[in-house]
Amino acid sequence: MTVGICGLGLIGGSMAKAYKEAGHRVLGYDNNTASLGYACLAGIIDETLENENVSECDIVFIALYPKAAIEYLKAVAPFVGGTETVVMDLCGTKKQICDAGFALAKEYGFTFVGGHPMAGTQYSGIKYAKATLFKNAPMVLVPAVCDDIYFLARIKQLLAPAMFGRVTVTTAEEHDNMIAFTSQLAHVVSNAYVKSPTAQNHKGFSAGSYKDMTRVAWLNENMWTELFLENKEPLIYEIDSIVKSLTEYRDAIASDDADTLRGLLRDGRIAKERVDG
Repeated sequence: MTVGICGLGLIGGSMAKAYKEAGHRVLGYDNNTASLGYACLAGIIDETLENENVSECDIVFIALYPKAAIEYLKAVAPFVGGTETVVMDLCGTKKQICDAGFALAKEYGFTFVGGHPMAGTQYSGIKYAKATLFKNAPMVLVPAVCDDIYFLARIKQLLAPAMFGRVTVTTAEEHDNMIAFTSQLAHVVSNAYVKSPTAQNHKGFSAGSYKDMTRVAWLNENMWTELFLENKEPLIYEIDSIVKSLTEYRDAIASDDADTLRGLLRDGRIAKERVDG
């Protein structure tokens, strides 16, 4: 298999390492010459991905921020090749990139699939990439048609070297609504939580709860700003929901209302039991 990867940061670099270690030919590109040079010297990629060789790829991954991914897709679409070539973005939001990808695929005769690997770390850059980053991690797919089992089987086969666990197939709209809750809200809350002045004196008083709450506060502000604004309506809904709930807890504590507070805590425990099955 020949694999093309545009964007050699944490996600793209980890994809490159996974496919390379599985014995496949990897073509890569990054507009950061240092990252591209490192990938070449370290043997993470075999050759540079260019317009002239992109048609040789069985699958092309676009591991860029959403706006940059759309621009790259527009630029490379005329060179991709026939219907056997699959192009998949790896962005954290899906609506805009999928709208562009499906239209370009129809115009130029290739196959586009939206993809979101649910894995990562608080660090960014190819130096933190690892071949096992996606092992047993969930993968979300947004195809043009969700019920073509033969097509989905082929996509899963193309993705096999990355060693994903559960694969979920959905629409771009449903993906963005869910990701606002499962990922984006968590980053907002974590980032806001650690801004408390008390956090400066946490050492010696913090354990698992603090570490769990603050892990994703260490984020790439450029990437997350773009993701948040692209998905603003679902994210605002989730922020409003948690603000409402926090206000209920705050008011019960402020008024020494033990019965209401106990009820809120009980409801939260039960909700956790239900969502975890």
